Amino acid sequence: MSREIRISSWAELHDRLYQGSWHEPLGRFRSRFAFRGVVNVAADLNTSLRRLQGEQANVEAHLLRAFRKYARRDSVPGDSVWNWLALAQHHGLPTRLLDWTFSPYVALHFSTYDPETYHLDGAIWCLDYVRAHEHLPQVLRDQLADEAADVFTTEMVDRVAGSLPAFDELGKDRPFVLFLEPPSLDERIVNQFALFSLMSSATADLQDWLRAHPGICQRLIIPATLKWEIRDKLDQANISERVLFPGLDGLSRYLKRYYTPKR
Repeated sequence: MSREIRISSWAELHDRLYQGSWHEPLGRFRSRFAFRGVVNVAADLNTSLRRLQGEQANVEAHLLRAFRKYARRDSVPGDSVWNWLALAQHHGLPTRLLDWTFSPYVALHFSTYDPETYHLDGAIWCLDYVRAHEHLPQVLRDQLADEAADVFTTEMVDRVAGSLPAFDELGKDRPFVLFLEPPSLDERIVNQFALFSLMSSATADLQDWLRAHPGICQRLIIPATLKWEIRDKLDQANISERVLFPGLDGLSRYLKRYYTPKR
Protein backbone atom coordinates (compact mmCIF):
# COMPACT_ATOMS: atom_id res chain seq x y z
CA MET A 1 0.00 0.00 0.00
CA SER A 2 2.63 2.50 1.03
CA ARG A 3 6.35 2.57 1.53
CA GLU A 4 7.40 2.47 5.18
CA ILE A 5 10.52 4.19 6.50
CA ARG A 6 11.64 3.81 10.09
CA ILE A 7 13.15 7.07 11.32
CA SER A 8 16.34 7.02 13.38
CA SER A 9 16.81 10.68 14.36
CA TRP A 10 15.22 14.15 14.43
CA ALA A 11 17.50 15.23 11.57
CA GLU A 12 16.44 12.33 9.37
CA LEU A 13 12.76 12.94 10.20
CA HIS A 14 13.07 16.60 9.23
CA ASP A 15 14.76 15.71 5.92
CA ARG A 16 12.16 13.06 5.08
CA LEU A 17 9.22 15.35 5.77
CA TYR A 18 10.52 18.00 3.37
CA GLN A 19 11.92 15.60 0.78
CA GLY A 20 10.74 16.35 -2.75
CA SER A 21 9.38 19.80 -1.88
CA TRP A 22 11.52 21.66 -4.44
CA HIS A 23 9.28 22.92 -7.28
CA GLU A 24 11.48 23.63 -10.27
CA PRO A 25 9.02 25.70 -12.39
CA LEU A 26 8.58 28.18 -9.52
CA GLY A 27 12.12 27.99 -8.22
CA ARG A 28 10.58 27.63 -4.75
CA PHE A 29 10.00 24.95 -2.13
CA ARG A 30 6.35 23.91 -2.48
CA SER A 31 5.46 20.52 -1.04
CA ARG A 32 2.58 18.61 -2.64
CA PHE A 33 2.10 16.28 0.30
CA ALA A 34 -0.69 16.02 2.82
CA PHE A 35 0.41 14.85 6.28
CA ARG A 36 -1.42 12.90 8.96
CA GLY A 37 0.11 12.13 12.34
CA VAL A 38 -1.00 9.23 14.56
CA VAL A 39 0.17 8.32 18.07
CA ASN A 40 0.06 4.58 17.33
CA VAL A 41 1.68 3.06 14.26
CA ALA A 42 -1.13 0.48 14.21
CA ALA A 43 -3.76 3.16 13.44
CA ASP A 44 -5.43 2.81 10.05
CA LEU A 45 -6.95 5.37 7.70
CA ASN A 46 -10.57 4.60 8.48
CA THR A 47 -12.91 7.57 8.76
CA SER A 48 -15.07 8.13 11.83
CA LEU A 49 -18.09 7.23 9.68
CA ARG A 50 -16.62 3.87 8.67
CA ARG A 51 -15.94 3.09 12.31
CA LEU A 52 -19.66 3.29 13.06
CA GLN A 53 -21.61 0.06 13.07
CA GLY A 54 -24.23 -0.59 10.39
CA GLU A 55 -24.78 0.75 6.90
CA GLN A 56 -22.59 3.83 6.83
CA ALA A 57 -24.02 5.15 3.57
CA ASN A 58 -27.49 5.35 5.13
CA VAL A 59 -26.31 6.68 8.49
CA GLU A 60 -24.37 9.47 6.81
CA ALA A 61 -27.48 11.17 5.41
CA HIS A 62 -29.29 11.01 8.77
CA LEU A 63 -26.30 12.37 10.69
CA LEU A 64 -25.74 15.30 8.37
CA ARG A 65 -29.44 16.15 8.10
CA ALA A 66 -29.81 16.23 11.89
CA PHE A 67 -26.60 18.26 12.28
CA ARG A 68 -27.82 20.87 9.82
CA LYS A 69 -31.23 20.96 11.48
CA TYR A 70 -29.99 21.56 15.03
CA ALA A 71 -26.92 23.71 14.39
CA ARG A 72 -27.22 27.49 14.19
CA ARG A 73 -28.11 28.47 10.66
CA ASP A 74 -25.31 31.03 10.56
CA SER A 75 -22.73 28.38 11.45
CA VAL A 76 -21.41 28.18 7.89
CA PRO A 77 -21.12 30.67 5.01
CA GLY A 78 -23.94 29.89 2.59
CA ASP A 79 -25.76 26.58 2.67
CA SER A 80 -23.33 24.33 0.77
CA VAL A 81 -23.37 20.69 1.86
CA TRP A 82 -19.57 20.75 1.65
CA ASN A 83 -19.31 23.59 4.16
CA TRP A 84 -21.68 21.74 6.47
CA LEU A 85 -19.67 18.54 6.07
CA ALA A 86 -16.43 20.36 6.91
CA LEU A 87 -18.02 21.98 9.97
CA ALA A 88 -19.45 18.67 11.13
CA GLN A 89 -16.07 16.93 10.85
CA HIS A 90 -14.42 19.82 12.65
CA HIS A 91 -16.77 19.39 15.62
CA GLY A 92 -16.56 15.60 15.90
CA LEU A 93 -19.56 14.34 13.94
CA PRO A 94 -18.81 11.02 12.20
CA THR A 95 -18.29 11.83 8.51
CA ARG A 96 -16.56 10.41 5.46
CA LEU A 97 -13.87 13.11 5.78
CA LEU A 98 -10.43 12.32 7.18
CA ASP A 99 -8.22 14.96 8.82
CA TRP A 100 -4.89 15.88 7.21
CA THR A 101 -2.73 18.98 7.26
CA PHE A 102 -0.41 20.83 4.92
CA SER A 103 2.03 21.22 7.84
CA PRO A 104 4.46 18.40 8.68
CA TYR A 105 4.98 19.96 12.12
CA VAL A 106 1.25 19.93 12.88
CA ALA A 107 1.21 16.25 11.89
CA LEU A 108 4.13 15.66 14.26
CA HIS A 109 2.13 17.30 17.03
CA PHE A 110 -0.68 14.81 16.56
CA SER A 111 1.75 11.90 16.72
CA THR A 112 3.28 13.13 20.01
CA TYR A 113 0.54 15.01 21.88
CA ASP A 114 -0.25 12.21 24.37
CA PRO A 115 2.52 11.18 26.84
CA GLU A 116 0.45 8.12 27.75
CA THR A 117 1.31 6.69 24.32
CA TYR A 118 5.05 7.38 24.42
CA HIS A 119 5.72 3.65 24.80
CA LEU A 120 4.21 3.12 21.33
CA ASP A 121 5.74 3.84 17.94
CA GLY A 122 3.90 6.61 16.10
CA ALA A 123 3.68 7.43 12.41
CA ILE A 124 3.27 10.21 9.86
CA TRP A 125 1.35 9.42 6.69
CA CYS A 126 2.61 11.46 3.71
CA LEU A 127 0.29 11.42 0.69
CA ASP A 128 0.98 13.10 -2.65
CA TYR A 129 -2.37 14.78 -3.40
CA VAL A 130 -1.26 15.93 -6.85
CA ARG A 131 -0.69 12.33 -7.95
CA ALA A 132 -3.90 11.24 -6.22
CA HIS A 133 -5.84 13.84 -8.19
CA GLU A 134 -4.54 12.42 -11.47
CA HIS A 135 -7.11 9.65 -10.94
CA LEU A 136 -10.11 11.97 -10.54
CA PRO A 137 -12.99 12.00 -13.02
CA GLN A 138 -12.31 14.40 -15.88
CA VAL A 139 -14.92 16.92 -14.74
CA LEU A 140 -13.09 17.33 -11.41
CA ARG A 141 -9.66 17.50 -13.06
CA ASP A 142 -11.04 20.23 -15.32
CA GLN A 143 -12.15 22.17 -12.26
CA LEU A 144 -8.62 22.05 -10.84
CA ALA A 145 -7.18 23.13 -14.18
CA ASP A 146 -9.61 26.02 -14.51
CA GLU A 147 -8.58 27.32 -11.08
CA ALA A 148 -4.86 26.48 -11.53
CA ALA A 149 -5.18 24.70 -8.18
CA ASP A 150 -3.79 21.52 -6.64
CA VAL A 151 -6.54 20.98 -4.03
CA PHE A 152 -10.24 21.79 -3.93
CA THR A 153 -12.21 24.39 -2.04
CA THR A 154 -15.80 23.71 -1.04
CA GLU A 155 -16.95 26.12 -3.76
CA MET A 156 -15.03 24.19 -6.42
CA VAL A 157 -16.61 20.88 -5.41
CA ASP A 158 -20.05 22.50 -5.25
CA ARG A 159 -19.78 23.63 -8.88
CA VAL A 160 -19.45 20.00 -9.98
CA ALA A 161 -21.67 18.27 -7.44
CA GLY A 162 -24.10 20.11 -5.19
CA SER A 163 -25.06 17.08 -3.12
CA LEU A 164 -23.54 13.89 -1.76
CA PRO A 165 -25.57 11.64 -4.12
CA ALA A 166 -24.39 13.68 -7.12
CA PHE A 167 -20.81 13.42 -5.88
CA ASP A 168 -21.11 9.66 -5.32
CA GLU A 169 -22.41 9.24 -8.86
CA LEU A 170 -19.07 10.52 -10.20
CA GLY A 171 -17.27 7.57 -8.63
CA LYS A 172 -19.79 4.79 -9.09
CA ASP A 173 -17.60 2.97 -11.63
CA ARG A 174 -14.18 4.08 -10.44
CA PRO A 175 -13.70 5.18 -6.80
CA PHE A 176 -11.49 8.19 -6.16
CA VAL A 177 -10.13 10.37 -3.37
CA LEU A 178 -10.23 14.15 -3.40
CA PHE A 179 -8.41 16.61 -1.12
CA LEU A 180 -10.50 19.48 0.19
CA GLU A 181 -9.28 22.60 1.96
CA PRO A 182 -12.05 23.77 4.32
CA PRO A 183 -13.12 27.38 4.68
CA SER A 184 -11.60 29.32 7.59
CA LEU A 185 -14.48 28.64 9.94
CA ASP A 186 -12.44 29.40 13.06
CA GLU A 187 -8.88 29.87 14.31
CA ARG A 188 -8.37 26.17 14.94
CA ILE A 189 -8.84 25.29 11.26
CA VAL A 190 -6.50 28.11 10.25
CA ASN A 191 -3.78 27.33 12.80
CA GLN A 192 -3.81 23.61 12.05
CA PHE A 193 -3.47 24.33 8.28
CA ALA A 194 -6.32 21.87 7.88
CA LEU A 195 -6.97 19.65 4.88
CA PHE A 196 -9.51 16.83 4.44
CA SER A 197 -9.53 13.76 2.24
CA LEU A 198 -12.93 12.93 0.74
CA MET A 199 -13.77 9.55 -0.76
CA SER A 200 -16.29 9.09 -3.56
CA SER A 201 -18.44 6.87 -1.34
CA ALA A 202 -19.31 6.79 2.35
CA THR A 203 -18.21 3.15 2.47
CA ALA A 204 -15.04 3.48 0.34
CA ASP A 205 -11.77 2.55 2.04
CA LEU A 206 -8.82 4.90 1.45
CA GLN A 207 -6.31 2.15 2.27
CA ASP A 208 -7.87 -0.12 -0.35
CA TRP A 209 -7.60 2.75 -2.83
CA LEU A 210 -3.94 3.29 -1.96
CA ARG A 211 -3.18 -0.41 -2.43
CA ALA A 212 -4.59 -0.11 -5.95
CA HIS A 213 -2.47 3.01 -6.62
CA PRO A 214 1.02 2.32 -5.23
CA GLY A 215 3.65 5.03 -4.95
CA ILE A 216 1.28 7.81 -3.91
CA CYS A 217 1.73 7.46 -0.16
CA GLN A 218 4.51 6.69 2.29
CA ARG A 219 4.54 6.24 6.05
CA LEU A 220 7.29 7.45 8.35
CA ILE A 221 7.56 5.31 11.48
CA ILE A 222 8.49 7.31 14.59
CA PRO A 223 10.13 5.10 17.24
CA ALA A 224 8.82 5.52 20.75
CA THR A 225 12.35 6.41 21.88
CA LEU A 226 12.24 9.59 19.73
CA LYS A 227 8.90 10.94 20.92
CA TRP A 228 10.16 12.96 23.90
CA GLU A 229 12.81 14.68 21.79
CA ILE A 230 10.34 15.48 19.03
CA ARG A 231 7.79 16.77 21.54
CA ASP A 232 10.27 19.07 23.29
CA LYS A 233 11.50 20.52 19.99
CA LEU A 234 7.95 21.10 18.77
CA ASP A 235 7.13 22.97 21.97
CA GLN A 236 10.18 25.17 21.46
CA ALA A 237 8.98 25.84 17.90
CA ASN A 238 5.60 26.92 19.35
CA ILE A 239 3.74 23.96 17.85
CA SER A 240 1.48 23.01 20.74
CA GLU A 241 -2.10 22.82 21.96
CA ARG A 242 -1.85 26.47 23.00
CA VAL A 243 -1.59 27.45 19.32
CA LEU A 244 -3.44 24.63 17.56
CA PHE A 245 -6.45 24.72 19.91
CA PRO A 246 -6.83 28.44 20.72
CA GLY A 247 -8.60 29.16 23.98
CA LEU A 248 -8.49 28.09 27.61
CA ASP A 249 -9.12 24.40 26.85
CA GLY A 250 -6.09 24.25 24.57
CA LEU A 251 -3.99 26.17 27.07
CA SER A 252 -4.94 23.76 29.86
CA ARG A 253 -4.12 20.74 27.70
CA TYR A 254 -0.77 22.25 26.82
CA LEU A 255 0.16 22.99 30.44
CA LYS A 256 -0.94 19.54 31.62
CA ARG A 257 1.27 17.84 29.03
CA TYR A 258 4.18 20.27 29.36
CA TYR A 259 4.48 19.61 33.08
CA THR A 260 4.06 15.85 32.79
CA PRO A 261 7.31 14.30 34.06
CA LYS A 262 9.26 11.96 31.83
CA ARG A 263 8.81 8.39 32.91
